[in-house]
Amino acid sequence: MLLGYNTNGLAHHELLDAIALVAEIGYSGVAITLDHGMLNPFDASLDAKCEQVATALSDHKLRCVIETGARFLLDPRTKHEPTLVTADPAGRAQRIDFLCRAVDIARRLNAGCVSLWSGILHDHADKREAFTRLVGGLKEVLHHADRKDVTLAFEPEPGMLIDNLSRYDELLSELSGQRVDTSRLRLTIDIGHLHCQGELPIAEQICRWGPRLANVHIEDMRASVHEHLMFGEGEIDFQPVIAALAKIGYAGMVGVELSRHSHEGPEAARRAYNFLRPLCEAADA
Repeated sequence: MLLGYNTNGLAHHELLDAIALVAEIGYSGVAITLDHGMLNPFDASLDAKCEQVATALSDHKLRCVIETGARFLLDPRTKHEPTLVTADPAGRAQRIDFLCRAVDIARRLNAGCVSLWSGILHDHADKREAFTRLVGGLKEVLHHADRKDVTLAFEPEPGMLIDNLSRYDELLSELSGQRVDTSRLRLTIDIGHLHCQGELPIAEQICRWGPRLANVHIEDMRASVHEHLMFGEGEIDFQPVIAALAKIGYAGMVGVELSRHSHEGPEAARRAYNFLRPLCEAADA
C-alpha cells in the first residue's frame, strides 16, 4: 500500500509546493482534489499545468489519484453542487462534463483512479428516479473512462444517495441489470465513514470488498459524527485496519483526508505520517 496525502488538506498551498511537501515528509503518493488553483479542469492554462505536475510527480517519485470532491468549484454558492443526482438535467450535464475532464487529467498524469460520489438528493424524487439520474450519468462517465483506460473509484459518502456499502452494492446491481460493464467502476472506501456509520468491523469490510477496492481514504472519526479528525482524536483502532489492507495485498493509495486541517497543513501532514508509517511497517513485516 502507498501512503498518500490529499491536497484538500493543503488548500492554502500551491499544488507544486504541496507535492514537494508531501514528498519531503515521506509519503509515496498524493491525492489531488481538482479545485481552484489545484489543476482546475476549466483553467485555460491546464495543459501547461498538467505538464508541470507530471514532471513534479516524476521528480519526487510520487504516485497520484484524482479526487473530485471540491466544495465550490462548479457552484460558488452551493457546496458540492451540481451532482449526478441533481434535479436539473443541465446541472447533471455540468457534473458529467467535470468528471470526464477529471478522467482526461488522470490519463495525462497516469493516476491510479478518479474517485467520485453520487451527491445529495435535494428534491423529493423517489428512489427509482434518483437511481435513473445517477445511472444515466455514470454510464456516460464510464464510457469516457473506458475510452481513456482510466479506473473510476466510487465512494459511498454519508448523507448522499449512495451513502454506504450496501447502497454501493445496490448500485452495482442496478448497473449490471442494465447490462452496463461495472468492471471499471471500482470502490473508494473511507475508513472514517465506515466507523461513523457503523459498518463494522472495518477489517471485515476491507476483506469482503478487497477485490473491488481501488482507493482508500483514512482519518479518525467518532461514531455517528461525520467529522474528519486527526489520528488519536477519534475512536478508530487502526492496527487491524492496516493489517487487513496488508492481508488482501492492497497496492493502491491510502490517502489521508484531513480537509479541515489546511490551516495547519504541514504539521497535520507530518503528524498523520508519523502515526501511520509505523503501522504500515508492522503490517508489512
